Amino acid sequence: MSTTDHRDARLPAAERASLLLREMTLEEKCHQLVSVMPWTLVRADGSDADDAEKWLARPPGHVAGLIVDTPAKLAQLVGSIQRQAVERTRLGIPVLVHQEALNGFLAGGHMSFPTGTGLAATWSPELVLDMTELIRRQMIRTGVRQALSPVMDVALDPRWGRVHETYGEDPYLSAALSVAFTRGLQGDDLSRGVLATGKHFLGYALPIGGVNTSAFEGGARWTRDLFAYPFEAAIQLAGLRSVMNSYADVDGIPVGVSREVLTDLLRGVLGFDGFISSDYTTLEQVVDRQRVAEDAGEAARLAIRAGLDVEMPKPYAYGPVLATEVAAGRAAVADVDTSVLRVLRAKFELGLFENPYPAERIDVAAVAAEGTELSRELARRSVVLAKNDGLLPLPAGELKVAVIGPHADAAKLQFATYTYASWREATDAVTRGELGNMLGAEETTTTWYKAMFEPVDPETLVHERFGARSLAEEIADHAPEVRTEQGSTLTRPLDEAAVDRAVAIARDADVVVLALGGGSLWFTGERTEGEASDTADIALPAAQARLAEAVAATGTPLVAVLVQGRAYALPEAVRDASAIVMAPYGGPFGAQAITEVLFGVTNPSGKLPYSIPRHSGQLPVYHHQKAGSGYRNPLPPNVERHYLDLEATPLYPFGHGLSYTDFDLGDLTHDTRVDTDGSAQIGATVRNTGPLGGSTVVQLYVRVNSKGLTRPAQQLAGFTRVDLAPGEARRVTFRLAAAQLGCTTVTRDFAVEPARVDFFLGLDSDDRRAGGAFAMTGERRVLTSADRAFLSEVETTDV
Repeated sequence: MSTTDHRDARLPAAERASLLLREMTLEEKCHQLVSVMPWTLVRADGSDADDAEKWLARPPGHVAGLIVDTPAKLAQLVGSIQRQAVERTRLGIPVLVHQEALNGFLAGGHMSFPTGTGLAATWSPELVLDMTELIRRQMIRTGVRQALSPVMDVALDPRWGRVHETYGEDPYLSAALSVAFTRGLQGDDLSRGVLATGKHFLGYALPIGGVNTSAFEGGARWTRDLFAYPFEAAIQLAGLRSVMNSYADVDGIPVGVSREVLTDLLRGVLGFDGFISSDYTTLEQVVDRQRVAEDAGEAARLAIRAGLDVEMPKPYAYGPVLATEVAAGRAAVADVDTSVLRVLRAKFELGLFENPYPAERIDVAAVAAEGTELSRELARRSVVLAKNDGLLPLPAGELKVAVIGPHADAAKLQFATYTYASWREATDAVTRGELGNMLGAEETTTTWYKAMFEPVDPETLVHERFGARSLAEEIADHAPEVRTEQGSTLTRPLDEAAVDRAVAIARDADVVVLALGGGSLWFTGERTEGEASDTADIALPAAQARLAEAVAATGTPLVAVLVQGRAYALPEAVRDASAIVMAPYGGPFGAQAITEVLFGVTNPSGKLPYSIPRHSGQLPVYHHQKAGSGYRNPLPPNVERHYLDLEATPLYPFGHGLSYTDFDLGDLTHDTRVDTDGSAQIGATVRNTGPLGGSTVVQLYVRVNSKGLTRPAQQLAGFTRVDLAPGEARRVTFRLAAAQLGCTTVTRDFAVEPARVDFFLGLDSDDRRAGGAFAMTGERRVLTSADRAFLSEVETTDV
């Protein structure tokens, strides 16, 4: 006789999951571990798909890829699917619908925000928290309860096309933003939250050769101490409930079938207790690309034993294949049960059994406006003033301005992959037959998309849906005369006449805004970044470099604006510009934010989340290189620089960003001795000594001089943004726990040990204006993940 005890909401989620598991058949269990595409279950109007009854006889646990044009339509389709699952299946288990939320909820009718490196350039975890709290409300409203975000990869190689999805090169900054993102999505109570999914575990952002999905070659210490840091921080500080595997190999084993990575490290060492979601088509790739399994059945055996809980986006090795493997005795039902329990527990924690349905009424216009001011403020804070010889800010209402370059009149380029605008551009390419969809079943997919969407010009979409304007349009609000020429595309030269026209308007202008940079798209169209869009040479494309040289030769004062999601090596004509502004793919207000900085409406406060190299051949140039390695290597006697032909240091360091005002940092105080179970206080006064109000980011860097082990020459250990009026000062005090300074030691345990710790406070990673040292003394302390500290505490007080 069946029991309904699992529906008793008074019981703990884990107990309810165990009760429900007892009622499930083997096939029901194995299908709870798969995702299906929405058109498997419903048509575009919400009615049953042709094979719906077949699937409802063995209901899937998850639904992928449900992107439509309005939140009301999304809620209608989610509701139809949930009614199928709850009302027409034997056990009535709700499905878990997932979607991307990297820079806004990826669904039509919702606000977009700056891309990952743009959020990182703000150095504002509190605004990322605000953003994800909004995304949480939006997703719950439409019944989508798992976000495949954030990207916690630490990106050390700018050749990799997905850098812009990350928070840059530093593990501490990545951890701070990952924790904020996770807290905002999940909230204090998961029954009113959305599952965050940290990705891509592990080492995904350092593929061999910078080529996406390639193997990661890192030692065990580097893997745990650096690349796992943001994931571990989110697990311990924010209760991260889902993780997505990397496509890469780690130590020769694809992560999706690596028990060492998914179970021993992630669960055993880092303390993760949620469920692991496969990145899309992981198990197909295990068979077809990485060749470690002969067929789907073998992939299923390897993956379920490794601890991969859910296969996305559609069944290949789980579902019926996994059930067959278990029935034949080739896979253990205990491993299946463990994964099913993790999924069911999450569904109970989310309250899906009590409240499976989305909102019945949604005000589409109100939803579209949500987050407008937050998106605008994030865009403003993300703009970095890299260089200024005094040309900026430009006087408003006085100048003839020539806006030249591929970013001059292209608002759509402000929208990177994982925004709705970029997704629609890719979708339209699928329906035209120009692009495969990576999911198979092209005919079915194309039919679904054609029923859902009318083709739309990308530039028209961002103007009409988001109110986005191009850089030239924004500048026209501040200058009496604006002329614009494209001059080149992102990667290709136009004819000589196009360059001649650009040179002509440059000669006639008072100032030139050279609008250069990159573009991020999904597998299609002209681009310099994006998924499967890696580059061997990170130099600014040659077509743009030639355009810059021609325009610079006019002698007209030049401001170079670079819209980018990762570092580019800059040509001489750009490096020599009077001013250089670097901005991310900023979304609807990206061009406005740049323009406000150009004309002094906004005092720039952005700080680079990655180092800018002088040349592609320098890579890597991340700031936390090991002591004695790279440009942290002391020069031998009588040797002037590391390379014969070039300085080894970055052109602009991590954390760099100028202001229109000046800041002084002094009055340093600090502890000189700290126990290994204590914490050090380090304080200084930051003062605005210039004529304008402004904001800066005070950054704390440390170097731990461990015995017998090479540590980073410096590592970010704390930061805080400080807003100051002219003449105003604030006291900034960091409390740095010794437990934050541990590492994997020479004996392979994780410990904090007695050591000398050097530190400095500055406004970027090379600014050592206030520094000192303290002794860490006492007993050697072995730390579990739960014992660790990840983020320093900081207090600011009036002076």
